[in-house]
Parts: sequence; C-alpha cells; structure tokens
Amino acid sequence: MLLWELRIKNNDQESRVSRFALPRPVQFKITFALKNKVRIIGGEWRSRIVTLPDSSDVRPTPDRVRETVFNWLGQDLSGKNCLDLFAGSGAMGFEAASRGAAQVVMVESDPEVLKSLRANIHALGAPQIRLAPMDALKFVDSGRQLFDVIFVDPPYRLELLPKLLPKLSSHLAEGGLVYVEDEKFLERGADWLVWRKDRAGNVYYQLLKKSEKNG
Repeated sequence: MLLWELRIKNNDQESRVSRFALPRPVQFKITFALKNKVRIIGGEWRSRIVTLPDSSDVRPTPDRVRETVFNWLGQDLSGKNCLDLFAGSGAMGFEAASRGAAQVVMVESDPEVLKSLRANIHALGAPQIRLAPMDALKFVDSGRQLFDVIFVDPPYRLELLPKLLPKLSSHLAEGGLVYVEDEKFLERGADWLVWRKDRAGNVYYQLLKKSEKNG
C-alpha cells in the first residue's frame, strides 16, 4: 500500500487536507484550473501558457473542445492561412499557429485584450501571428484576403453569427472551413453545410463548409 497525503497551497500557506492509502500500482491524473490562463494543448507550443486579461467577454474555448476541433482539422495545419475573429484569449489562433499554420490573423478591438495578445505573441516568439486591432465586422467588410480556416466565436450576448456568416464566404479559400461556437446549434441554412458538430456542456460548436449554392 502507498500512503498519500493531499496538500493545498493557498496564498503561500500550505494546509494538509487528508491522508489516504492507495494500492500499488495505481495511476491517476490531477487537473488544475488556471485562473486567467490558457494552456496550449498541441503542436510546437504544447503545454505553454498564455495569460488572459480580466474581461467578461474573454471566454476561452475549453480544452476538450479545442482538442476535438483540431482532431477534425487533422492536427497539422502546415501552410494554412487562418483567421481568428473575435480573438479574445487567442486560444484557437495560438493552437493553429502551434500546429504549423503559415499565418494567423487575430482580430480584436478591446485595448486591454490586444495588450495581452501582444505580450503572448512576443513570449511565444510567433512572427506568423498578425494582430488586426479593429472591429470584426469592419475587418470582414474591409478586404478580400482568403483563409483556409476561420474561427468565429463572438460574445454570445451579441448574437452576431446570423449577420456575420453571409459575409464569410468571400473570405474562404477553396475547401476552407469555418468554425463557429455559440450557446446553441445554428439553424441549418442553404448557404452552409455542417461538416462536423458537437456539444460540451453549454458550448455548441460546428465546422461549416460552403454549399455548392454558396460556392
């Protein structure tokens, strides 16, 4: 038998919580929640930490969801151009760059969030990530750059997806995909095909392809 002692450290004060015995051998995993931090889960920067500002609208995509989405995308994004609209924490954009994306454009308008993103880009040494400090809708209306993957995760309360999706087809490269995240599944329309979808708690997420009509 192995005797284990669980201790919790809080404000530099360590307290013994309990002692318990486990049979040998035993395997277990302990996951720690990181306040205002996100761990990159794959690629070159796997296990690196990015920090977040204190903002009610910064809502990082959960680890489980990111893992599923990048399994759908095939993990290796070498040579891909990616767009992270409403970048926020930048979690999806950092994951894409970590997996070899040639370019990641992060669009964000909040000054404090931009400051945090710049610091994280510098810490990671990520010249392939470009910040676009502007409103996401204005960015979509302002140019015609094509992307292989577009990540769209606006604040749920703004209900922007129905207005935004029709504008994205002109920014999507041939065979490209759009990732959308919301508090409910989008209603199926004629312009987009749902290629993959899943749910994790209150997070409803989908990968969309352009339909032939929309192509």
